[in-house]
Amino acid sequence: MSLEELINTCYDELNDNDMHILKYILNHKEACRDMGINDLAEASLASRSSIHRLTKKLRFSGYSEFKVFLKWEGAKEEETGNHMQQLETDIQATLKNLASLHFEPICEKLYGAGRIFIYGTGTAQLTCAREAQRLFALQQTFVTIIYDEVEFETMLKAMQPEDVVIIISLSGDTPSLLPHVQHLTARGITFISITNLKNNKLAQMSPFSIYAATSPSYTKNGEEIISFIPFTIALEALFRKYISYKEEQTEKN
Repeated sequence: MSLEELINTCYDELNDNDMHILKYILNHKEACRDMGINDLAEASLASRSSIHRLTKKLRFSGYSEFKVFLKWEGAKEEETGNHMQQLETDIQATLKNLASLHFEPICEKLYGAGRIFIYGTGTAQLTCAREAQRLFALQQTFVTIIYDEVEFETMLKAMQPEDVVIIISLSGDTPSLLPHVQHLTARGITFISITNLKNNKLAQMSPFSIYAATSPSYTKNGEEIISFIPFTIALEALFRKYISYKEEQTEKN
């Protein structure tokens, strides 16, 4: 838990003097990590006793424990602050996983599909779906995007066993998605899941699973950053494997 989250949790117990001290700490976090209580009192124009009472309200045993927390938070920020390194690690893990995946059965299903549908469980996922639609159109393979749950439920009624559905989900554990997946399974409609590289319900239920590795990183303000570039790479890999498969079938025929 960050200091900001801790303040929100204890907000009702904090008075104006407490908020004055906290404002100084939040604006000078790096300096405060090395300050003793006397230094902080002088810098924030507050008394030792006021700072001590504040740390108690924040559920610390005293200023010493609060200072340890500030140092821990600083170390955590440094650990998660290298956003480019996290992205590079995720891309490498995605490429490594894709290299070991046997794409031929997936491409065979797509090649023989009556219709191909693609569904993304969120805004970023739908952006990936649009890019996949654009790519497959280059091969005169036309993909229908399903834009929301209501549309998914409506289209399910018209889907046939020879159709294929691609489902893009970050967690793979979206509760509202599972009934649709169960419906697809019951009707014998093939679906391909593209999810984060972790154990999840959607991948377990899917006959064909493709994984993209994406890990959250955090800004110093505690904001979460999740990249969907690995998902785009996974879809690009699927498309390129599909081109190769289609060319092979053309040569055979």
